[in-house]
Amino acid sequence: MPLAATVLVCLVLVLAAHLARTLAVVLAGGSWTWPRRTELFSSLPVLLRGDATAGLPATSGATGTVVGPDLLWVCLVATEVVAVLLMAWVAKQALDRWGPGRVRGMATRGEVEQLLGRTRLRRNRATIRPDLFSRHGHHLSNGHHLHRSHHPHGRQDLHGDVSTRQPGVSQPSNR
Repeated sequence: MPLAATVLVCLVLVLAAHLARTLAVVLAGGSWTWPRRTELFSSLPVLLRGDATAGLPATSGATGTVVGPDLLWVCLVATEVVAVLLMAWVAKQALDRWGPGRVRGMATRGEVEQLLGRTRLRRNRATIRPDLFSRHGHHLSNGHHLHRSHHPHGRQDLHGDVSTRQPGVSQPSNR
């Protein structure tokens, strides 16, 4: 696998160099040309020395076009940088999907919501995340434990105390 990846990276870089040369020729007023398949690798050293016509057929429109080495190098650097960035992005996507650090068996938030829904998630939260929720209440991230209120109008605070006072509703005084 590493050998195949290395060969693929080298091939992409070679093709990017020829694409850069073609872009330089087009920017200099020539026609879009591509080297012959037999010249793809053998013309690369001459191309990298600054000869934009290396490996191109003699009948192509690029052989008569003068491409300065500055334009050729700008196109080479820009094209190679884009090629490297694209390969890095593809490699990251592949490693996230199939690499050793991937999350196995985990659904995305959208898949969970679609399959389970909020009501079912809340009802089965102790089964889904037993590390966060216990059977008789649930744990907060700060370590406190909340107990469920058994009072019909009870509300819970951070320490498990039940309050029957509801905002906007007058409560009878127990004094």
